[in-house]
Amino acid sequence: MCGVFAIYDHPEAANLAYLGLHALQHRGQESAGIVSNDDGMLHARVGMGRVAEIFGRDTLRQLPGRIAIGHVRYTTAGGSLPRNVQPLTAQNRTGSVAVAHNGNLVNADEIRERLEAEGAIFSTMSDTEVLLHLMARSGARGLLDQLVAALRAVRGAYSLVITAADKLVAVRDPNGFRPLVLGRMRGTGAYVVASETCAFDLIDAERVRDIAPGEIWVRDGKGERSLSFAPPRRTTCVFEHVYFARPDSQIDGVSVYESRIEMGRTLAREAPADADLVLPVPDSGVVAALGYAREAGLPFEMGLIRNHYVGRTFIEPEDSIRHFGVKLKLNPVPKILEGKRVVVVDDSIVRGTTSRKIVRLLRQAGAREVHVRISSPPVHGPCYYGIDTPTRAELVASSQSVDEIRATIEADSLGYLSPEGLRRSVGCQTRRGFCDACFTGDYPVPVPRTAHKRQLRLIEV
Repeated sequence: MCGVFAIYDHPEAANLAYLGLHALQHRGQESAGIVSNDDGMLHARVGMGRVAEIFGRDTLRQLPGRIAIGHVRYTTAGGSLPRNVQPLTAQNRTGSVAVAHNGNLVNADEIRERLEAEGAIFSTMSDTEVLLHLMARSGARGLLDQLVAALRAVRGAYSLVITAADKLVAVRDPNGFRPLVLGRMRGTGAYVVASETCAFDLIDAERVRDIAPGEIWVRDGKGERSLSFAPPRRTTCVFEHVYFARPDSQIDGVSVYESRIEMGRTLAREAPADADLVLPVPDSGVVAALGYAREAGLPFEMGLIRNHYVGRTFIEPEDSIRHFGVKLKLNPVPKILEGKRVVVVDDSIVRGTTSRKIVRLLRQAGAREVHVRISSPPVHGPCYYGIDTPTRAELVASSQSVDEIRATIEADSLGYLSPEGLRRSVGCQTRRGFCDACFTGDYPVPVPRTAHKRQLRLIEV
């Protein structure tokens, strides 16, 4: 995942972009960047690390202008390298342009190989740069015509914020894989665009609506307007509700907090356990565990305490860091656990190694029985639309049954939320309202072989 933020027509645009990225830091912790637009002159500051590590008062003073876009990144396509930090900027015959992208283009490798054969030179490994090349080569005169031509050539997931000349542009792919929300600041009337509504709360902005799948939204000196560049086929990533989005956000108008409460309630009905208390794996399992406890009529306890000065282990790029991070992140509370039969609720099991370490921690702290409950279905397949899941061979559910996984993680019992229960929990009445390909293997946008090869290559690197 990544996070994008943009603001139009505010005298402190860069400062507010900085705050917006702070609120979106959970979506990516490897790098961050802000590009400001001062009457068509772009000023960029990007770097590796977290937002507060990159930007200070002096840095933000170097970003003048009333328009700004920002990005927080974790690696999917491309590597965790300084040259891949976004927003990306470029110069073509229509002027300077900057773009920030959340998602993955599944046909980026095919397009890149063709463009390189025609003489194009790329300066990054990011699939986002493909869009800039396609815009420059489109033959169209204006920015929007160039953008439409480029978007019609790519497939996959993209929520974009773009600035050039006097414009701020927001784009969401026809499937709406990744969230993108439009808002306005109270008092000033400045427009804001963000991956999640939690970024609005910090800067006192209110949600207006979500950018629709297949929509290009534009704000410039001529006013506000939007156009549709492709028929919508909404398949928003359901994993946003399961894990990635903050619980205080709304995705397409649906409260993530309420979705997770309902996931926990449904899980308690589908996979009950004879236990004394319910505890979450913080932070991603907290709300679902609360729902489980309410439905099961069991006490809810914080039996694992998280060190909040350590990042989310799932989105750390190095496998060694991910494994070491469990003990850095979580510490059990023996007084709560001693002699108890506990239900521990987490959002997912990917490889199984983290879950096994958590079960062992709980037993070492005195838990008599450990019953693991997962508020999503088993993850059978990788994601090609913007989540850095492992290859299929590394996903424990792709080769093991539920009981085999239970044995692998050393739990007394293991229960998952069903795909149907998950869809009901997020208010989905039809199969195609959300993308659940990682659970079902049903990919709404065909994935070419090059995307499979790229995933293997990234893991080898």
